[in-house]
Amino acid sequence: MSTDTPSSDGLVSVTGEPVHHGMGITATRAFPTNAYPAHLDPFVLFEQFSIDPETGFPMHEHRGFEIVSYMIEGGMEHEDSLGVERTAYEGDAIGITTGSGIQHSEFSADGKACTGLQLWVNLPRERKDADPRFVDADAADLPEAETNGARVTTVVGEKSPIDLCTRLKYLDVHVTDSWTWDIPAGWTGFLYVLDGSGSIEETAIDQGDVTIVIERESLTVASSGSLRAVAVSGRPHGEPITQRGPFVL
Repeated sequence: MSTDTPSSDGLVSVTGEPVHHGMGITATRAFPTNAYPAHLDPFVLFEQFSIDPETGFPMHEHRGFEIVSYMIEGGMEHEDSLGVERTAYEGDAIGITTGSGIQHSEFSADGKACTGLQLWVNLPRERKDADPRFVDADAADLPEAETNGARVTTVVGEKSPIDLCTRLKYLDVHVTDSWTWDIPAGWTGFLYVLDGSGSIEETAIDQGDVTIVIERESLTVASSGSLRAVAVSGRPHGEPITQRGPFVL
């Protein structure tokens, strides 16, 4: 899929864009990209990353937003200026409020490659200078529920230990048939396909595709045999998002 024009049903569907962060580090970025160059208030960016063995991101600084890292395969070693050292494995999640500033590093663990997802969420202006904070959750700590047509893990949202300054729902969804995605009124959202294929509101979706959702409160996601996707929605701040590399002003 390759359209960046909103359809009559309030959806924008594009294919994720390859991004290279350095030697041994690649990603598929959902947004912003050439196909969808905008941020999505309250979200700054979202991508699926892969880190080769013995490589990663050396210590670097972030300010002005929150980070959610969710591991898909392998392990990632995290270390930061708060003194936290944590290795997150498949199904584990890390949340960081960068606020006034935090330094951290991210490397693949155990001499093996790793794959994960990273979401950047804007902080409202009154929270830009908040004290930095780290929170994490093992896979077993994240709520999981079986619904008609899907198994849903809540990475951020009701009963998840990962709490942020921005209200949002971050769901890891394994769709086996047809699943209804409910979005609170006034929120924005996106659905990113991790594996498999299917459709959203009868528009075909495949691995690496992202669907931006604007002014919709309910959508039908169906699989073609099996489909794994993350469905993320959040309440906008109604403020401009100004990104300067690792800083969000």
